Amino acid sequence: MKLSREEVLHIARLARLGLSEEEVTRLSEQLSNTLENFEVLQQVDTEGIPPTAQSIALQNVVSNDSVAPSLPPDDVLANAPHKEGDLFRIHAVLEEQP
Repeated sequence: MKLSREEVLHIARLARLGLSEEEVTRLSEQLSNTLENFEVLQQVDTEGIPPTAQSIALQNVVSNDSVAPSLPPDDVLANAPHKEGDLFRIHAVLEEQP
């Protein structure tokens, strides 16, 4: 399906896009190509095939929890810009900074 210049401009207007003449020409060709691909897909016989949301089965990939020793507080806080004892010191999110 070949899109006309006016159709491309109409689509651009709906999308609130300002296009140059060069872009209109390029997009006319690209959008027409995309529509032609969909026309080919519409010819595929899908009778008897149930609708699906995924083409392959989903599988959740998780690892088992394992206990490991923590880093010492001095190593964790070594590069902290501000610290207070064994804690990170940060500015309150909703308060003004001093």
